[in-house]
Amino acid sequence: MPATEGPARLLRVLTYNVRRCLGADRRLDPARIAAVIAACRADVVALQELDVGRARSGGIDQAEVIAARLGMRSHFHPAMRVMEELYGDAILTALPSRLVRAEGLPESAGREPRGALWAAVGVGDAEVQVVTTHLGLDRRERAAQAAALLGPRFLGDPACRDPVVLLGDFNALPGSAVHRRLAARLPDAEGPVRRAWARPTFPARLPLLRIDHVFVSRGVAVRKVHRVQGRLARTASDHLPLVADLDLAPDVAPPALALREEPA
Repeated sequence: MPATEGPARLLRVLTYNVRRCLGADRRLDPARIAAVIAACRADVVALQELDVGRARSGGIDQAEVIAARLGMRSHFHPAMRVMEELYGDAILTALPSRLVRAEGLPESAGREPRGALWAAVGVGDAEVQVVTTHLGLDRRERAAQAAALLGPRFLGDPACRDPVVLLGDFNALPGSAVHRRLAARLPDAEGPVRRAWARPTFPARLPLLRIDHVFVSRGVAVRKVHRVQGRLARTASDHLPLVADLDLAPDVAPPALALREEPA
């Protein structure tokens, strides 16, 4: 579903924790990750846990490799640096885009650094603000990171005006304190909490938990949400991708939210 101009500005977004492209079979394969994404025909792709220049992944730039296979441009933020080795998150798209901000989030001593990435993406005559992140494992740390996302550097910035999409791996279950706080600013694309529980994304082989989310500003109509399943998606990473079809300028009341599964 390519982005379109006109009264309806349609956008398909995807969020995917790729675990440095390490599959359930212990094989590193960025091409396999790209194949899972390509089958979804997403316009904007948010990726978490990418390696760039790291010895353990063959020294390649995983963000650029995946983007090249998809015919997209990548915006990457290294949440963690070890000498020349980088690890972090990216936004990929073939649409006109510009990087607005990329920086670290509050972290606890001894914990893995986390960050957030904000890009403005042109869709027809509109510009959508896309923010992606990967929050920490500690509850207090996540709370501080969510507060930073809601603060003046990201969602609280006057330039972060509607339409806005926030997506990523939040390590937070539907109805949790962090989920509720973010959803108060940008509603969960899945709708009520009971629906958000209905599409678990982790672990990929036997998904039980929904920790990957898409949040959208209230002027955006959610046309469809689904997680990607199938053998390839269950093998490529330890998360399943989550996809949302959005109408950035609905000219009628949005229809009832449609939730269904699609194979990879």
